[in-house]
Amino acid sequence: MLPKTLGVLAGCVASAVAWGPAGHEIVATIAQIHLHPSVFPAICAILNSTAPAPPCHLAPVATWADTERSKMPWSASLHYVGAVDDYPSQTCVFPGLRGWAGKDGANVLSGIRNVTDILTDWVYFNKGAMVPGYKYDVANEALKFLIHFLGDMHMPLHLTGRDRGGNSIPIFFDGQKTNLHSLWDDLLIAKALRSVPSQYSRPLPLPNVEQALRGTIYDSYVRMIMWEGVLGEWERQIPDWLSCPVPFPSQAACVSKSDFDTPAWQEALAAWNLIGGSDDRFVCPHHWAEPIHTLNCEFVWPAALDQPPYNDTRPPAAVADQQLFLSDADPAPFLELDTPEYYGVISERRTVEKLLAQGGIRLAGVLNYLFADLEDDEQRLSVVL
Repeated sequence: MLPKTLGVLAGCVASAVAWGPAGHEIVATIAQIHLHPSVFPAICAILNSTAPAPPCHLAPVATWADTERSKMPWSASLHYVGAVDDYPSQTCVFPGLRGWAGKDGANVLSGIRNVTDILTDWVYFNKGAMVPGYKYDVANEALKFLIHFLGDMHMPLHLTGRDRGGNSIPIFFDGQKTNLHSLWDDLLIAKALRSVPSQYSRPLPLPNVEQALRGTIYDSYVRMIMWEGVLGEWERQIPDWLSCPVPFPSQAACVSKSDFDTPAWQEALAAWNLIGGSDDRFVCPHHWAEPIHTLNCEFVWPAALDQPPYNDTRPPAAVADQQLFLSDADPAPFLELDTPEYYGVISERRTVEKLLAQGGIRLAGVLNYLFADLEDDEQRLSVVL
């Protein structure tokens, strides 16, 4: 049997750059902590298949999809999903009747679906020994995209199309001009790192945690998230983080056809078609993303930004993100967000830490689902410690 199970996704269940490098690496590190013992060697074989590497970790490849994006312009839209009917914030529709901005299926939710399917096929061919060594280069890229996209999805501003995900919204934070997107990419994590209690500079009595750490500036932060969050405040929530609703008749093995002959299911089916079918009963990025998107409407996007004088500080769309916000001579008023009402609430709720933990747990769950060598009586998707 598995080691201590933190959460299981049962087969039938009722009912631009996201994060900076540190955020993506933290998500990957938390995922590595929760991998089934049979999964890590399989993943390392794939990651090292195109070039030899030092001791294997997921974190070093977590930013690959960003650092190589200029060589893959086709992948740009796969890092976010631009909800177009979530403004004003009181509506918060995800998606609305108009679906997503951009080309159908070219978003982070479909990206997760696509690379999961690629890896599913790869595992089938390899474990069946039908084609030994089948397409390692394809699996290598799909795995690196999956590690990155699960991180992207858990940064709230990658789920809204408002003002280019906040890139066009100038603000003040921690004594500097920046924009709302960059605040959530980097600055919230940077500020949190400076406030981690000193006891987390020492190793935890948890081998899986310590083996996943690499002597980075965020090691103590990961220890705190694990000890106080994953193994503390949020432990009982983890099964819900991994759960997916039963989707539709073609995929649901636990319901009868008559269960779908209702107006509610017909409405759900219409919504399913609208979002391009990114979810199934094991991997459900749209279902996971909905409450993350809701955070934008609750507090990530401050109400004051829609009121004078701050609603007049948006730059022309043709101007690049960063160029308007760095001039000391700029007379425009910028909203200060390093306040008890904004950062204080985020810090007290541990919002950023919880999002990073959710991203890591879900990434581990998907990787275990894809690669774990499990006995017949074990659940197909779980995270372990």
